[in-house]
Amino acid sequence: MPLITRIRSHSFNVSDKTNWFFICVETDDGARGWGEASLNGWEPLLEAATGLRAAELTGLDLDDAAERVRPAPQSPGGLITNAVASALQQAMADLQAQGQGLPLHALLGKPQRSHVPVYANINRATTDRRPASFAATAARARESGFRAFKSAPFDEVTPANCATAQGQALIRHGVECVLAIRDEVGPDALVMVDCHWRFDEARAIEVLKALAPAELHWFECPLAETHANWPALRRIRAAAKTQGVLLAAAETQVGLASFEMLFAEGLYDVVMPDVKYCGGPREMLRIAERASACGVVFSPHNPTGPVCTLASLHVAAVAPHCRMLELQFGESPLYNALVSHRHPKLEDGGFAVPRTPGLGAALDEALLGAHPYRAVQFGIETLMAG
Repeated sequence: MPLITRIRSHSFNVSDKTNWFFICVETDDGARGWGEASLNGWEPLLEAATGLRAAELTGLDLDDAAERVRPAPQSPGGLITNAVASALQQAMADLQAQGQGLPLHALLGKPQRSHVPVYANINRATTDRRPASFAATAARARESGFRAFKSAPFDEVTPANCATAQGQALIRHGVECVLAIRDEVGPDALVMVDCHWRFDEARAIEVLKALAPAELHWFECPLAETHANWPALRRIRAAAKTQGVLLAAAETQVGLASFEMLFAEGLYDVVMPDVKYCGGPREMLRIAERASACGVVFSPHNPTGPVCTLASLHVAAVAPHCRMLELQFGESPLYNALVSHRHPKLEDGGFAVPRTPGLGAALDEALLGAHPYRAVQFGIETLMAG
């Protein structure tokens, strides 16, 4: 079994709003595996956490190192250290699959599907936040072959201001944006909205009612996933059900045990584990298996870079069920440039699962170096934390 000789991190600036964070694990046989730990605004701490794990893992047998890296919801380092652990698991699984000459999904289990439906997250590509601009981005995504679309148009709404006159005006604007998307994509497309934990219970139910004409497929993250909110989330789920809308969440949950609690409490119709945070590909597959057993839809969260896309795609191939995979649409041409021809092409509303050994992509390191870290605003997870 090869030994780990080096672990490196790359913070890659994509736009004024976004960095992606990648980890490369190298072994003594010259192989390289890639993982992604993007967490906007926290790149310096991600780099520090990567250095700590590199000191621990360098020199170890690859399989031994993989056994040592586990998701830890109660870690003092929180989502930062779990993002690094998840990226390391991606990279080490990539190396293990390469070593056996297998695509990553074949290392994980028996393939259940060769094609995975994909939906377009059009939010960051829509820099002009008017309803017509959301509709125009959705039109571009539709022309590219997407059949399902998600936005997050409730900018600057918070649980603290959502009941105020200012908050109500912002909410009305967001509703208009979603309705404009529905008008643009037509009645047969799937339309979802991500609320980024911005509402209280009353406002979440009001927004659901206001969006009834949009015929949403799902309503995502209306409230923070805290114990205090569980009764409210059950009521929101019931309200959504009366409109034929699914309630979705759980993108920042870490480890199967965290999801087991959500399943046991019956809070959501759809769970959205993110391979960057939940513990890596194997842990994501365990979550997908339990979701299926509990009658909950599995749909991976994936609004960032191509390594997360590919790792999620391999898991989706072997999961018992997978509704569809998220893809950030149009934020930057650097997405495709970074992996070039190695990235799957959108066909029939989805991606074919890669058949090449490992993850299926090696990043262009010259391009990584040409777009180094720049300070960006914290992601919504941080802004909503208070």
